[in-house]
Amino acid sequence: MELTKVGVIIIGALAVAVGLNLFLIPADVFASGMTGVAQLFAALVPLSAGVLLFLLNIPVAVLGWVKVGKLFTFYSFLHVALTTFFLEVVPVQEISGDILLNAVFGGVISAAGAALPLRYGASAGGLDIIALVLARMNDSPVGMYFLILNGMIVVFSGLLFDWEAALYTLVAIYVTSRIIDMIHTRHVKLTAMVVTKKPEEVRKAVHANITRGITRMPAKGGYDETDKEVLMIVITRYELYSLKQVIHDQDPNAFTNIVNTADIYGSFRRDG
Repeated sequence: MELTKVGVIIIGALAVAVGLNLFLIPADVFASGMTGVAQLFAALVPLSAGVLLFLLNIPVAVLGWVKVGKLFTFYSFLHVALTTFFLEVVPVQEISGDILLNAVFGGVISAAGAALPLRYGASAGGLDIIALVLARMNDSPVGMYFLILNGMIVVFSGLLFDWEAALYTLVAIYVTSRIIDMIHTRHVKLTAMVVTKKPEEVRKAVHANITRGITRMPAKGGYDETDKEVLMIVITRYELYSLKQVIHDQDPNAFTNIVNTADIYGSFRRDG
């Protein structure tokens, strides 16, 4: 399971580097998130975008380690470190002279590289972690912070280069957001119904890894008539991989039903 996660992170980091070095950077189009911030700084200081991406993510990793979660932050920073490595290895080369094609294909490829690790309990670091921390502090949707932070990238790209480049940056960011939504939408809420003979062990493990409430309901097996419990947990899709791991570790024989949740009312911390 962990080897699969590391493999996906490696592939994702390579995809981000390809999207940047072959499409976005040659066209002076900026990516979304901390990668775009690194591109902006690379235009001002004599350091590559890859090195700046790594340096900018060091304080963010410390923040994530304290505020978000150690395992999540570790894998996110691993993605950043590998992206930095591939950005230095993959040559910056123009594939097409069409800026629109570069914005679209660069956005699609880098978005796929950033979104795939999300399905395995990691992220591309940077703004992902900052937005999660800000959302937890103010109980606001993560999407609002992404909109603000990425909007700043568009504005600064227009000031540094020209406003036409800023508009193409907006295209790249839009394409990136749509691809991430297709692959992994963190704002979608899910309800997990876990039928288990080890409710206490599962409950403790869930609370240790995912900050969500649990409703416990007594149940009896219809076939073997053994006593069980149903644990009902509402999570974001962002947390689904972690929940699956926790349940498998504590009770491999548990039966889990995951359903989409149309809406929620009441107390639910919006950290995803």
